[in-house]
Amino acid sequence: MTLTGKHALVTGGGTGIGLAIAQALAASGAEVTITGRRQEVLASVASDHLHPVQMDVSDEQSVTSGIAQAITERGPVHICIPNAGIAEGRSIPKTDMELWRRTMATNLDGAFLTIRECLPGMMQAGWGRVIAISSIAGLKGLKGAAAYTASKHGMIGLIRALSEDYLGSELTFNAICPGYVDTEIVSRNVTSIAQRAKMTPDQARAVMVDANKHKRLISPDEVAAAALWLCAPSSESVNGQAIEIAGGQI
Repeated sequence: MTLTGKHALVTGGGTGIGLAIAQALAASGAEVTITGRRQEVLASVASDHLHPVQMDVSDEQSVTSGIAQAITERGPVHICIPNAGIAEGRSIPKTDMELWRRTMATNLDGAFLTIRECLPGMMQAGWGRVIAISSIAGLKGLKGAAAYTASKHGMIGLIRALSEDYLGSELTFNAICPGYVDTEIVSRNVTSIAQRAKMTPDQARAVMVDANKHKRLISPDEVAAAALWLCAPSSESVNGQAIEIAGGQI
């Protein structure tokens, strides 16, 4: 498969899952815009085919101007990967409006804004792939993380609605739902879980490992491979799906 001539945009593309997807798309020939809030992080991974654009997905003006810049420099976006997200566990009684809104603004509003700004170019080009990075928390309740769970459920609902809106076109909309992936977010959550549950870091890490059905952390490259497959001609009938990558049935 070659993606030569295609422009992909990956939010949160400077680290973790987003970077793995961006690198896989670039290796297949795409020109990839990677976005994030920290310019220095983006610059550290930029290459001939990875193009950094500083952008905060929770800020509408930042999204509209950032994607407009990417389109001006590299043409319409053909492959849209709303990946940027935050994950913070907190029980409902301890969830204030600031945490709730920050989670929704990044995880759900950010996906909506990113897709909205990329869609016109896809329609103009007559071909497009939207692949939202949700979570197993988008398919089931995640204990102690109501805001995160709600945001990821909302993302899947958005994808399913869009797949219905554009049925019969050359645009497809899917979500990938990983379990615990070996990224910086997991590393940060080790500290958070250890403090809340009065565990050692090793015990906290084991909680996340055990939550995956195959009892290991998932590699970002496994998620990237699924995203790449969804861009291939052989997957053009896969639409409106929430694809689990969790080592077993959720």
